[in-house]
Amino acid sequence: MSTTSTSAQAQPATAGLPQDAPGPTPPAARGARERTADDGRIGLRANLRHIGALVRRNVLQIRQDPESMFDVLLMPIVFTVLFVYVFGGSVGASLGGDRHDYLNYVVPGLMAMMGMNIAMAVGTGMNDDFRKGVMDRFRTMPIARSSVLIAKIVVEIGRMLVATAILLGMGFALGMTVQTSVFGLLAAVGLSLLFGAALMWIFILLGLTMKTAQAVQGVAMIVLMPLQFGSSIFAPTKTMPGWLQGFTDYNPLSNLADAARGLVDGGPVAHSALMTLAWAAGITLVMAPLAVRKFRDKT
Repeated sequence: MSTTSTSAQAQPATAGLPQDAPGPTPPAARGARERTADDGRIGLRANLRHIGALVRRNVLQIRQDPESMFDVLLMPIVFTVLFVYVFGGSVGASLGGDRHDYLNYVVPGLMAMMGMNIAMAVGTGMNDDFRKGVMDRFRTMPIARSSVLIAKIVVEIGRMLVATAILLGMGFALGMTVQTSVFGLLAAVGLSLLFGAALMWIFILLGLTMKTAQAVQGVAMIVLMPLQFGSSIFAPTKTMPGWLQGFTDYNPLSNLADAARGLVDGGPVAHSALMTLAWAAGITLVMAPLAVRKFRDKT
């Protein structure tokens, strides 16, 4: 009875993936036609099927460990209330307004910060999977190594979308207004998700390189703090020292925050949006191949 229950619980984690169990028609044979005849690589259809199964496995993990969603559910609320009611009066006055003006200023900026903080969880989760031996199981399966990483990113984008929805909901509850249009708001959300997905490749590589999840988190925080506070997310950069303003001008989080702010509140958008897209493309083109190669070497 206990054996049946254990197998029933374990089945969803690898459902849809090629299995190595013996039989007259092993599932791996079904994907044979989807492989190229000359190099034996996984075909597109099989790769997409594997990604879907791995996404399901990661979602089931979240269902079994709902505490892993606390950062997504609580972080947007805490940061919005904290910055609006602690810094809103003084920074809002420097903007020539009040706390309500600061609310409209900081919420689009916080969208950039949400993506970076959630991206960090990909690295710690990847490191934890290796520690628990989950990757030993994937190593025995005829699946593309990149599908494991892409599935992680897909799930984290979903978590990021939930966090952004809560952030915007909290902003609207406190009185935030959209000065442009719904399409501008959606464009700001999409830009934040795109940049957050690019950052995940950095943290995946970090998770594959460091020995422990604590080390990943420690190194990530050293990188996150200067990027977040040395940007235009929380306050205008015009009052900063000249050397720090030079840093903020090239800080990708400043470009993302300014682009999101322009799309939601109105103002210049083109330069900041193009810079954000360039950063996202550059990070992905450099870090994605390195992360996949490191993952292959490690598995």
